[in-house]
Amino acid sequence: MRGRKRLGRRFGWLWAAYAVSAYGSGLGFGALPMIAVLVLHAGPAEVSALSAVGPAVGALVALPLAPWVEFRRKRPVMIATDLTRFAAMASIPAAYALGWLGFVQLLVVSIVVAAAKIAFGAASGAYLKALVRPEDLLVANARFESTNWSSIAVGPPLGGAAIGVFGPVTTVVADALGYLLSALGITAIGGREEAPRPPGTGTGSDTGSGSGTATGTGPVRAGGVLDGWRHILGDPGLRALYLNNVLVSGLIMATEPVLAVLLLRRLDFAPWQYGLAFAAPCLGGLVGSRLAPRVVARYGRHRVFRTAGTLRAVWLIGLAFVRPGVVGLVTVIAVELAIIVNMSLYTPVLATYRLEHTPKHLVARTLAAWSIGQQAAIAVLTALGGLLAGATGPRTTLAVAGLAILATPLLLPRRDQVAQPDPVPSVPADNPA
Repeated sequence: MRGRKRLGRRFGWLWAAYAVSAYGSGLGFGALPMIAVLVLHAGPAEVSALSAVGPAVGALVALPLAPWVEFRRKRPVMIATDLTRFAAMASIPAAYALGWLGFVQLLVVSIVVAAAKIAFGAASGAYLKALVRPEDLLVANARFESTNWSSIAVGPPLGGAAIGVFGPVTTVVADALGYLLSALGITAIGGREEAPRPPGTGTGSDTGSGSGTATGTGPVRAGGVLDGWRHILGDPGLRALYLNNVLVSGLIMATEPVLAVLLLRRLDFAPWQYGLAFAAPCLGGLVGSRLAPRVVARYGRHRVFRTAGTLRAVWLIGLAFVRPGVVGLVTVIAVELAIIVNMSLYTPVLATYRLEHTPKHLVARTLAAWSIGQQAAIAVLTALGGLLAGATGPRTTLAVAGLAILATPLLLPRRDQVAQPDPVPSVPADNPA
């Protein structure tokens, strides 16, 4: 039996840091909506607003950070954003213990965490591309994806049990500690990271890294924040994948707060049942992510995009038919399992394609643009879902989302749009026009 492919000690530390953060977030899965429902007695509109405002405002906050992250050393950015998320999440149990916790604080925390998540993702993606060989990118992304789903499989049931025993903010403490341990793990990677330079600036010194770009050439131009979207929309394959992914993720995530209200308030699911309904299907994520490299090698990237991309979209409407009791629990698990198996196969292939088709000097801005667009779509669709749920009820909202997502496979790229990776362009993206 062939052993696991080794990607080096530094990747090992990066993976370990990701794992502790992911497992902390797994324990805290859905913590803010759950606290809003169980502690602050929020209704569907308020819970949806919590899930919508955080991503929307967080995306706006992250918007000017993208070019700044591009021309900074990535590890310090990752450490700083981890520590920021630790402080934000730790403020919730502190306020709860003092009797000061309110809805506004939950909103502020969700904004800070959303902005920091985008900046961290942009920095970590650029760092990963520089850390591993191009031929190992799919393996590396598949390992991250596998870790993500295993953390969700283990975390929510334990988190639900912990909430039942220790109180509603217990899992937030675990989430905060996960970010702190992640920062320590990234620090332990060690080694000297070269300061990035904008293309076309030569090999000058890095004396200007304290302000402006890393080469002392002055501040990044204002239009640089849009370069990520220019790159995405200018590449036919990336454009199709981006538009598809924005809608799919937005529609799926828009159902989360509505489903939380349906399960916890209308159908009287216990917190541990709510956690189990989302955790058990995540075991399918281990299957899909581990199979991704072999499936791509056998069937090709285009077939994975078309088949898995379609199959992850057709099951969501099943959530509109959830009933009380064991039957309802099994229904949620079955729907989520079908979505997650295909999503976990699709996502690492998408992440690898995106890195392969993005030049080094645009990686952080491209990943930030992708995340900002995705978060904005989640915010808008979640807000609309909350309004619809308030006017008609959770089941109608789930049915509308399930029907709308059936159209998203039409946006998946054609075969000629996702051929073998082309050499990324070396034309500078930051030269003033």
